[in-house]
Amino acid sequence: MTQALAVTGTVEATLPALFAPDARTAERVVEFFTARIRNPNTRKAYARAAGAFAAWCADHGLTELSQVRPVQVAAYIEGLQDKIAPPSVKLQLAAIRMLFDWLVVGQVVPVNPASSVRGPAHVVKKGKTPVLSAEEARALLDSVDADSPVSLRDRALIGLMVYTFARVGAVTKMRVEDIYVQGRRTWVRLHEKGGKRHEMPCHHNLDEYLQAYIEAAHIGADAKGYLFRTALGRTKQLSERPMSQADVYRMICRRAKDAGVRTRIGCHSFRATGITEYLRNGGKLEVAQQMANHESARTTGLYDRRNDQVSLDEVERIVI
Repeated sequence: MTQALAVTGTVEATLPALFAPDARTAERVVEFFTARIRNPNTRKAYARAAGAFAAWCADHGLTELSQVRPVQVAAYIEGLQDKIAPPSVKLQLAAIRMLFDWLVVGQVVPVNPASSVRGPAHVVKKGKTPVLSAEEARALLDSVDADSPVSLRDRALIGLMVYTFARVGAVTKMRVEDIYVQGRRTWVRLHEKGGKRHEMPCHHNLDEYLQAYIEAAHIGADAKGYLFRTALGRTKQLSERPMSQADVYRMICRRAKDAGVRTRIGCHSFRATGITEYLRNGGKLEVAQQMANHESARTTGLYDRRNDQVSLDEVERIVI
């Protein structure tokens, strides 16, 4: 029996037969992806993981949920380790485990066959996000010609991610009213993951970038309007529509190329760059954690690339 599984209203997939043997089970599975998982990106990733596992089960003659045992889940996870990276394998296992937990609570299946299956060992001490040096970040910001609302928008957006450690998802959600004055200082309000609101005072450079952009774009009176807006073709003027994460990524790639930055950066690179430079200049890890709005200092530590410079200095000692 097939059912339509609507995910976030933008992604639509067909519920696999394994998870839709009857209307009650299908409804419970749909509830998992719509009511249990709130983050849209996690929802999409878990839906893909569940679909891939269901396809594997169909290929191996497992057509009913009651046939799935820990040994089958373990075999599936073992096979994935030759195809994808350990973090991706762990995500696949987490999705399967959470889905079956939900089905156990809903009395669809008696036990969770994935609960006893262990994923691959994977310890991360340093993140993989490409990081710019302070000189590269400065060169990138200085390379943006402040000759149009679009250029000023780009400089303000990049500066915001550097100086506040903001995630691109929080930046694209910002409204004009999220830039405000408090105690004679400009502040920014970020709407982070999980509905968390995070407020930060502006660095003096960022304050200058934001004020110049808002004034040139004539959006100061549009408090409820989006802060960072798409361009109207090649007119160098702005629309009322918000930039998407893909829009921001394309802009960053274009600006980096124009500035001669050879590091293959992405939207998250500025978060790592800001944290690294803050710590390099005497900042404290626990304060960086608060500024980045991380749950743990360990997560913040993954963005710390100060040791990269130490390693480079030591390599240069090999005088041959």
